[in-house]
Amino acid sequence: MRLPFALGLLGVLAAAAPARADFRMCNQTSDRISVALAYTDGQGWVSEGWWNLKSLDCVTLLRGALAAQYYYVYAMDERGGEWKGKAFMCTSDREFKIQGRQDCFVRGFDRTGFFEVDTGKDAKSWTVQLTDQANPTTP
Repeated sequence: MRLPFALGLLGVLAAAAPARADFRMCNQTSDRISVALAYTDGQGWVSEGWWNLKSLDCVTLLRGALAAQYYYVYAMDERGGEWKGKAFMCTSDREFKIQGRQDCFVRGFDRTGFFEVDTGKDAKSWTVQLTDQANPTTP
């Protein structure tokens, strides 16, 4: 896997979007990014990807009112930077929609760490904005 480059680049902001009932992702970086999403569908875990977002672009990942409080996101930019976390899901190098999060390697998939997005108990829509870290401070 890639180095945790995103620690220097990471700036994840999430806010409820009042106008629509969707789960959206916005790329506020200067690079193109690829995004994967994981969620429960009432039957079990689903991970899917890839959405490719140009710089300063937004895309709807799921349409309609949110069905869960927690969603999981993994993203990477074209320079190797990542937005990742400790919730491991199955992914693939090519476009995918995978049922379940267990035994990724045995089933021929990669195992990737996603970060958690808590949309709150009553949110009907949510937008995640991935950003470059502005003016990092040094002690």
